[in-house]
Amino acid sequence: MKKKRVCIVTGTRAEYGLFYPIMQKIKTSQYLELQLVATTMHMSPEFGSTYKQIEADGFVIDEKIENLIASDTKSAIAKSTGLATMLLSSTFERLNPDIVLLLGDRFETHAAATTAMLMNLPIAHIHGGEITEGAVDEQIRHSITKMAQLHFTSTQEYKKRVVQMGEDASRVFVSGAPGIDNILNMQLLTKERLQQELGWEFKDKSALFTYHPVTLEDSSKVKDEIEAILKVLQDSELQVLFTYANADDNGRVINQKLEEFTKTDPTRFKVVKNLGQLRYLSAMKHVDLLIGNTSSGIIEAASFHKPVVNIGERQKGRLQSGNVLDCGIKTLKNAINKALSSDFKLKCEKIENIYGHGNASGFIVDTLQKKKFLVRKQFVDEE
Repeated sequence: MKKKRVCIVTGTRAEYGLFYPIMQKIKTSQYLELQLVATTMHMSPEFGSTYKQIEADGFVIDEKIENLIASDTKSAIAKSTGLATMLLSSTFERLNPDIVLLLGDRFETHAAATTAMLMNLPIAHIHGGEITEGAVDEQIRHSITKMAQLHFTSTQEYKKRVVQMGEDASRVFVSGAPGIDNILNMQLLTKERLQQELGWEFKDKSALFTYHPVTLEDSSKVKDEIEAILKVLQDSELQVLFTYANADDNGRVINQKLEEFTKTDPTRFKVVKNLGQLRYLSAMKHVDLLIGNTSSGIIEAASFHKPVVNIGERQKGRLQSGNVLDCGIKTLKNAINKALSSDFKLKCEKIENIYGHGNASGFIVDTLQKKKFLVRKQFVDEE
């Protein structure tokens, strides 16, 4: 029997980590064939050339697309999106997938969805229906929903939202978040092994920090904002492991500031371009709290029962499990102190992660094996 070709397009280290358990299951499926396209940050030395990690994990990359324009502006992001669209058309023509599997809300993901739609290729979309009011990801995510024929949402409420957008409820599935699968199924590194690989020691009161540009806010404020955040961290008792921001406009401003800041006290502060999924989750396990504005703080951290200090409005609207403290830069110090308090830590120990229990990838792959891939679809009006 001919296998159905499932083409995954990935552009970032974090997104690949979420795809990882799905890719592993497709790779061993009797009914599906994995096709893999690496784009954007994966191909950039500035962001760690993370396509090498994909290959080290045993996956064959069918196409490598260099579409990232090396400039820190909104115009450069638009050009990078257009270049991805143009190059992906040739890729899809050559690979001829039966379905294109996409995750989330990145600009290169939108390019892949647009290209697939215009070439009459069915699309399956993971993590639709979610709200992040502070970032352009919001519009991208909903736009991909309208281009997709199959939907895998992380909660029941997000399914309702996808259906509200006119999608057929019989083709919208609550799978949970695939990132949870990695937490439960990966053999995470011990603190000693992680310290050895980082060349850096965790001490008392440590934090994992990831902060991305808030793409719907005034970009001229990014430099002042990250400097103010770093001043709070400098004045705290925390030891901090930093990771790079994404390749969004002004992401390089943040990364440059992180590099400069960590050099002031290398024993207390460490920045890593790309931790990779294993080291990132291992760090999440061993630190006392997470700080920043990344979705992993909202989704995955709850499975570790870790306190999260979520800065600003980038994740505003996303459902939370009870371990997150939302704050502004001016209230960051108080939020950190509350997150480290024994009362809040005890609260976090008792929460249940609303985003699932580690079986999302199996559900998604099983559904792809069983479902027909359709190009045409109807808008379903609310009754």
